[in-house]
Amino acid sequence: MNKKLEILVSCMFSDSKKLVSDSHITGDCVIINQCDEDTAYSFATENGTASVYCVTERGLTRSRNMAIEKSTAEICLLCDDDEIFASDYSEKIIRAYEENPGADVIVFKMIGIKPSFSDRVQELKFPKIMRVASWQISFRKQSLIKTGVRFDELMGSGTGNGAEEEFRFLTDCIKSGLKIIYVPYEIAEVSKMGEGESKWFQGFDEMFFENRGSTTRYIMGLPLASAYAFYYCLKKKKMYSSDISMFNALKSTLRGIRKNKLGKLRSLCEDSDTERG
Repeated sequence: MNKKLEILVSCMFSDSKKLVSDSHITGDCVIINQCDEDTAYSFATENGTASVYCVTERGLTRSRNMAIEKSTAEICLLCDDDEIFASDYSEKIIRAYEENPGADVIVFKMIGIKPSFSDRVQELKFPKIMRVASWQISFRKQSLIKTGVRFDELMGSGTGNGAEEEFRFLTDCIKSGLKIIYVPYEIAEVSKMGEGESKWFQGFDEMFFENRGSTTRYIMGLPLASAYAFYYCLKKKKMYSSDISMFNALKSTLRGIRKNKLGKLRSLCEDSDTERG
């Protein structure tokens, strides 16, 4: 490790120099640009270097894992291509780790978004980690090397299996003994808020809820996922009711839980790995 902090950017068909400029990234960063060529290059930022890897592979979680492997920094922060960083983001992130030496993962506050947590430093465990978005997540790379935690490549944009990949990642961190905390330092804002820009979200249809049932069972297990299905469909009714009835939302979620698509895919992958071994 020879850098203190790197921003890990996942994007598709992007102009990397424009992305760095528009995002106000001034220090070191690793950019995984999913496009139609395989190449690598670097260029200087205001106070560091942007290392760009153009790849033909697809999948958001795959690109995040690739960025983790390419990073040479002590601290990494996840980033999408629609963020705008505060001018002092680097100082805030580094200071948070210096002030909390026992933290392996630090979740930050975002500008202009109603916070999910009270305005104080606090440890995050289940179920609070369910309220964390990927662009808030930073971590010590050494902690991930030590535990082997990575993003699950069966999940996330580009897989067709739904989202919740950050929930899975944070759950795996906790299971591996890593400490997650929230520090209310505002480091960036999300320029588009994701509306209409998602690579996987196509509205609150039956497939959305079926995928949600599949991902929650995969992460939480059958009993908790079943209980959460009722809670989510009731609690979030106002959010989706113009697209689908609560009855159909719940029925689709329970169907996803019953099918257990991700659990079966994971078993197939493990069986295949065993055969190759």
